[in-house]
Amino acid sequence: MSHQIAIDGPAGAGKSTIAKIVAGKLGFIYVDTGAMYRTMALYLSRQNVDPDNMEEIGEKAQSAEITIKYIDGEQVVMLGEENVNGLIRNPEVSAMASKTSQVARLREKLVELQQKLAQTENVVMDGRDIGTVVLPNADLKIYLTASVEVRAQRRYKEMIAKGQEAVLSEIEKDIAERDYRDMHREASPLKQADDAILVDTSEMSIEEVADKIIELYNTK
Repeated sequence: MSHQIAIDGPAGAGKSTIAKIVAGKLGFIYVDTGAMYRTMALYLSRQNVDPDNMEEIGEKAQSAEITIKYIDGEQVVMLGEENVNGLIRNPEVSAMASKTSQVARLREKLVELQQKLAQTENVVMDGRDIGTVVLPNADLKIYLTASVEVRAQRRYKEMIAKGQEAVLSEIEKDIAERDYRDMHREASPLKQADDAILVDTSEMSIEEVADKIIELYNTK
C-alpha cells in the first residue's frame, strides 16, 4: 500500500522546496504538480493558444504528452521526448499556467496522471488542490502559507540570485493577483482541506518547516 503526503498552498509559500526535502528524508518520490501545469502551459504557448479561450485550451490540452521520469532521484518533466525542466520557470510560462490551469478539462487530464503515480509509489505531492481533489485520502495533508510580503521577498531574492531583473512591488502585486485567481477559479479553487494542518512559514526556516512536516507524518 502506498503512502501519500499532500502539500497545498499559495504561490511562493515554499511548497516545492519543502516537498523535495520531505520526500528525500522519507525516501518518497516528489511529484511537482506545478511543473506539470507549467509544462502544459509551455505546450499551449507553443501551439499559440489564446489564454482566454477556455474551450480551445481544453481541446488542445488533450493532445499534450506530459510524463515524469526520475533520473538519479531527480524529477524530470518531459513534454513528448523533450526534457523541459529548464524551460518552465520563466514569468511568461507562470502567467500562462495560472490562466490555463483554471480550465476543468485540462485539470482532469493532469489529475488522472497524478493519481496514477500516487497509486503505485510513496509520494509527496504539492500544488493547489492536492488535498481537496487529487489525493483526498492522503495520509497527511498540509496547507503551507506565508504572508504576501514574505513570499514576495523570497521570490525577489531568488530572481536577484539568478541574475534576473526584479522589482519587489511588482512581485507583491503579481502574487496577490495570483492568489485571487487561484482562490476564485471555477475549477478546483485553492483552499485548505478540512482535515489539513495549517503551517505558516513566515517565521520559519526551510529545515524547520520540513522537520515539522516529518514530525506530523510520523505521529500519524
